[in-house]
Amino acid sequence: MVAAALRRNIPHAIMISLPYQGHVNPFVSLALKLASRGIAVTFVHLDHIHRRLSESRGRGAAADSDIFAEARRSSPELDIRYTTISDGLPLEYNRDENALEYFTHLIEDFPKVADKFVGKLIAGDMADSGSRLIHFLVADTVWSWPAAIARKYNLINVSFWTEPALIFSLCYHWDIMRQNGHVAKEDNETEVEITYLPGIKTISSRDLMSYMNENEGILAKTLTVIFDDIKKTDFILHNTVQELESQTLSALSKHQPNYAIGPINFSKNLPTTAVSKSFWSESELCNNWLDSKSRGSVLYVSFGSVVQIPKQELHEIAHGLLLSGVDFLWVVRAGISSDGGDVLPEGYEEKIRDSDRGLVVPWCDQIKVLESPAVGGFLTHCGWNSTVESMWCGVPMICRPVTFDQPTNKKLVVDDWGVGVDLYDGGGSKVDRKGVAEKIRRFMNSDKVRKAASHVKETVRNAMAIEGSSERNFERFVGDLNAKIQSSC
Repeated sequence: MVAAALRRNIPHAIMISLPYQGHVNPFVSLALKLASRGIAVTFVHLDHIHRRLSESRGRGAAADSDIFAEARRSSPELDIRYTTISDGLPLEYNRDENALEYFTHLIEDFPKVADKFVGKLIAGDMADSGSRLIHFLVADTVWSWPAAIARKYNLINVSFWTEPALIFSLCYHWDIMRQNGHVAKEDNETEVEITYLPGIKTISSRDLMSYMNENEGILAKTLTVIFDDIKKTDFILHNTVQELESQTLSALSKHQPNYAIGPINFSKNLPTTAVSKSFWSESELCNNWLDSKSRGSVLYVSFGSVVQIPKQELHEIAHGLLLSGVDFLWVVRAGISSDGGDVLPEGYEEKIRDSDRGLVVPWCDQIKVLESPAVGGFLTHCGWNSTVESMWCGVPMICRPVTFDQPTNKKLVVDDWGVGVDLYDGGGSKVDRKGVAEKIRRFMNSDKVRKAASHVKETVRNAMAIEGSSERNFERFVGDLNAKIQSSC
């Protein structure tokens, strides 16, 4: 089926996601959506990500299954072929425990692997059909190599930004903030209001991404180079909603084509649940437990798939949850704290289990949890996937951002959209169980934040409706892409 489609020389994309949970999820949904519009897709995972996906489904480390096979069975019109490549390191290498070293490897060494792979794929298709069949590359904006590879192989370069447009714009205008001395400052304790960036009314320096004040950090160095290349990218897709970030997106679109197509994970009529995406096995305990709880009574707690929190703070949050008197479901994944050992107080899980006040699981299907009528709030690290999933379900948030984009996401959630509150007053990180308990109690009884969450839910869902802004933007992108493909043939 796929080979026949490729022989017809229909538009054909190579897609390669950054190998992190928050990037894989929207990339899979984008692949399905492109394929639903008659575009052939070659979707590429790194070998170790494929192994994690297989293990999370109980298929074993050696499984060689195609993660899109079930989706194609349910929707035979989808032209998606799936392959994997090595990232250049042994499968046994612990990428989680060596996160900084691994990310540095991805930035400095993986581009050679990607170049070789794309070249081989293009050469193979040309030999098979006698003409160039691959037309464009869809790569994660945070990759360091797409611009060079797109130029080398004469591919249209489509960059997919999986975070809010605000963060994209801040990175886009990084050089202006540096000239004004508002990033990589010597005095990071002094707050500065930044009011001169196009499409951004005002933002405090305290709400900037953590890496913007790291002179020598690998992410800061990489992103400054990447965003020089981004300014020459053919198309930029954003996993956000036009109505929520209209000024920022309008300012960016004055320079090059930008399309808000999110939240892409909630695209209609796509077999997204048929594709393996979770890096961890999902607990089966959550739904029955939630069904036993009254409407809006449960606080869901999860700090995502990557960040780590000190054990002392986890203990204070644990005690704060008990003191609050609120029922809670808490995802405590392996590696949530770098301190090691048991991250919860001794006897904690037995205590909450005996009282039926709480449930602790290692991982869960977050969408199913947030969709439960019992869930009335979400204590979150403010990763973008978690944020848009919470908004989609109309669940207000208590925000405890840790690093990367999370402080800026929190700014949007709390200050711009009003759908959340800070866990710690003033956005600090004071660890106090009584303060945590009081914040949880006030939050769970707040009509104001609940009404705001309901309003944003309506905005987000309208955007993904048939005539919604995200759907119209996606169709506009496909039309513009096809026109560019035709003009380059």
